[in-house]
Amino acid sequence: MPELPDVEVYVERLNALLGGEVIERVRLASPFLLRSVQPPPSSVEGRRMTEVLRIGKRIAMIFDNDHALVLHLMIAGRLRWRKAGSSVAARNTLAAFDFAAGSLVLSEAGKKRRASLHVVAERAALASFERGGLEVLDTDLATFKAVLARDNHTLKRALTSPGIVSGVGNAYSDEILFAARLSPFKQTRNLEDDEWRRLFEAARATLGGWVERRRAEVGEGFPDKLSAFHPEMAVHGRYRQPCRVCGKPVQRIVYAENESNYCAQCQTGGRVLADRSLSRLLKANWPRTVEELENS
Repeated sequence: MPELPDVEVYVERLNALLGGEVIERVRLASPFLLRSVQPPPSSVEGRRMTEVLRIGKRIAMIFDNDHALVLHLMIAGRLRWRKAGSSVAARNTLAAFDFAAGSLVLSEAGKKRRASLHVVAERAALASFERGGLEVLDTDLATFKAVLARDNHTLKRALTSPGIVSGVGNAYSDEILFAARLSPFKQTRNLEDDEWRRLFEAARATLGGWVERRRAEVGEGFPDKLSAFHPEMAVHGRYRQPCRVCGKPVQRIVYAENESNYCAQCQTGGRVLADRSLSRLLKANWPRTVEELENS
C-alpha cells in the first residue's frame, strides 16, 4: 500500500505537473471504483485544478468550483502518467483523468477492487476523510507520546492505525521499529522515556528520509514505478535475508493480510516472536531464539 512518503511525492508531482491545468474528462473503466453518488465525476470536467492535497493515505484533487476528487489507492492501486487519451481497456485499469498534457491513469493489480474514488461538492467535505491520526513530521515528542499512549496497543498497531498515526502502514512501520530497536509487539504502556524518544526520532527520520529519497528518485518525472518493497529498506520485504546491522536473518510474522518484519537480534533481544499459526503447529518445537532457529 502506498504510504506517507509515496503519497506525499505523488501529491508533489501532481501539483507540479497539473496545478492550474483544466481536466477535460474523467473516464471510469470500473463501476466498482466510484463510491459516491452526488455530484458525478463529470462535475469537475472543464474545471481548473487548483490544488492537490494528501489526507492520510488519500489524494484529494481540488478544482476551481470547489469540487474535489478523492482517491484512495489501497493496497495495489497505482497512478501513472501517460500520453493524452491513453486507453482504459487494459484489465487492471480503473480510470483515467484526462488533461491536455496527458492522462493520469489509475490501475490496480490483482482481482480484488479496493481502490476508491469519491467526488465531493465542497472543500469542507474533505474533513470527513480525516481519520484523526497524528502527522508525525508536524509534531513534537510530548504530543507524539500522548497520542500513542492514550490507549494501550502494540507498537505495530499504534503506528499503523490511521486514527492514531497518519499515513503509516506495514512497510514504514517495520522500518521505524527497526530504527528504534523496538519489538513490533511491545505495548505502548510499557515504553520507558528513552524508548519513546527513540521511537519518535526513528519515526521522523524514517518518514522524512524516505520522502527525500523518493523525491530524488522521481526528480522532475512522475512516480510510475511505486512499490512497497525497496532494496534499501532494512527489514521490510527482507525475510530470511541477513540484517545489515548484525547479520542475523530477518524474521517475519504474517497475520490476516498484514505482516511484521523485524530483526530478533536487534529488536527483541534475540527472541523469535511466535507466529500464531506456525507456533501452534510446532508447539514445543517452535524456536525461541535466533540460535535455536539457525540450528533447527
